[in-house]
Amino acid sequence: MTTPPRSDNMTGNMKRKMRHAARFFAVQALFQMEHSDLSVDRVRIEFLNHRFGELLDGQEMLEGDEAHFTRVLEGVVAHQAAIDQSTDRALVQKWPIARLDPTLRALFRAAGAEFRDKGIPPKVVIAEYLDIAASFFPDGKETRFVNAILDFMAREARPETF
Repeated sequence: MTTPPRSDNMTGNMKRKMRHAARFFAVQALFQMEHSDLSVDRVRIEFLNHRFGELLDGQEMLEGDEAHFTRVLEGVVAHQAAIDQSTDRALVQKWPIARLDPTLRALFRAAGAEFRDKGIPPKVVIAEYLDIAASFFPDGKETRFVNAILDFMAREARPETF
């Protein structure tokens, strides 16, 4: 694993890229947690040691913001029931979160945890997770769906910002 640059030496653009990488890794980690018997701590350590800054398909992955990655994972674990209920309210009545693709569940849970963080504007969270959705689902259909669900969840979690 490469050593991340000191935060006082980073540009705003680098900080944004590192936070974006942390979000991407968080979706992957949540997916892995759902499909394994590993604890959040075990998955977090695995990602920090083996994903952040490592080579993937011959290309170096960006070093992620470890603190943000941890906050997202811990936020999901602490508030998963409430996040899932919010997602369910955004979905069609006969299509509960349990029927969603597991990558979408992970994405909604990560974004839902961030909507609870008053320091991050909901529109930023939506834009970031739409970009991540496009990475996982390049045909675009799911991205439009993700936009609608995240917009509902954001308005429900932080109505004062809209």
